Amino acid sequence: MEGLTAVQSRISEIQARFLVAPRPAVSADWTAAATAAGLTGTSATSATGTGTAGSASEGAVVAEARKYLGVPYLWGGTDPAKGLDCSGFTQLVYGNLGIELPRTSSQQATAGTAVASLADARPGDLVFFDYSPNRPGIDHVGIYVGDGKMIAAPQAGEVVKVQDVGNPSVIRRVLPAESASAVAGTPSAASLSGVPYADLFTRAGSRHGVDPALLAAVAQQESGFDASAVSPAGAQGLMQFMPATARGLGVDPFDPASAVDGAARYLADLTRQFGSTELGLAAYNAGPGTVRRYGGIPPYSETQDYVRNVMSKAAALR
Repeated sequence: MEGLTAVQSRISEIQARFLVAPRPAVSADWTAAATAAGLTGTSATSATGTGTAGSASEGAVVAEARKYLGVPYLWGGTDPAKGLDCSGFTQLVYGNLGIELPRTSSQQATAGTAVASLADARPGDLVFFDYSPNRPGIDHVGIYVGDGKMIAAPQAGEVVKVQDVGNPSVIRRVLPAESASAVAGTPSAASLSGVPYADLFTRAGSRHGVDPALLAAVAQQESGFDASAVSPAGAQGLMQFMPATARGLGVDPFDPASAVDGAARYLADLTRQFGSTELGLAAYNAGPGTVRRYGGIPPYSETQDYVRNVMSKAAALR
C-alpha cells in the first residue's frame, strides 16, 4: 500500500503542475494512440523544459509535446492551465526547449527550413495545413512524431492528442541542424518510376527542398512532359516558363535539366513567400503579384483548376 500511496502522490504532483483535473479517459486514449504511434517507452522526463537550446533534439520535442496530451483546446489559448490552440501548443513546446516561434500557424510556417515531403519528415518537424475553404492559407499546425502521426490541438471540444498526420500543405524543420538526423542529400521516397525526367525531378527536389512528385506534377500539367512545348501565350519548354521569367531565373526553358532546376528554385521561393504549397502553385500559374493582390488563390477558374489538378497529380505520383 505504501507503494500505491507514493504513486498516487506523484500523480497528484503532476496534475498540480498544470492545474487541471485528472482525465482518466483521455489517458486511456493516449495509451492506445501512443502504442499505435510507436511512442511508448520514451520517457517524458527526457525533456526538462528549462528553456535551453541544447535540449532541443527530436526526442526532446516529442517528449515535451507529450506533456500536454489531454489539455483542452481553447481558441487563442497559450496557457495549459486554461487550454491551448494549435499554434499556442507548438509555440509552448518549442519555447520550453529554447526555440522561439511566432504566435500564429501562418507565421510559424515561414520558420526554419522547408522539408520536401512527408517521406523526408523527422520527429519534431512542424506540419501545417490549410483547412479553411473560404480563406486560403495556413490555418493549422501540429508536431510530427513519426510513423505518420502528429501531436496537435485539433479544434474546439477536443484535446491535445496523437492523430494521423494526413497530407500537410507545408512541412518545416526548426530544430538546430546538429540536433536533427542528417537527411541532406537523401533521395525522396516519392515513387517516380516510369515518369519522364524522374532523375531531374528527384535531384532538383532534394537540392531545393521541393517534393519531386510536385515538380513532376507541374511538368505533367504544364507540358505533358514535352520539353519542346510552346503554349499559345508563349510559355516554353517542360516547365512552361515565360521568356521574361526564364531570363530572370537564368534558365534555358528548352533544356530539361535547367528548366526543372529553375522550377524547383522558383517554387521553393514562392512557397516561402506565401506560406503554402497551394499558394505557391497559384503564384507559379498566375504570378506572385496576382496572389498578393487577392490575398490568396485568385478567383480565376484556370488558376483554381490548376492548383487542384497539380495537387491531385502529385498525390497520385507519391
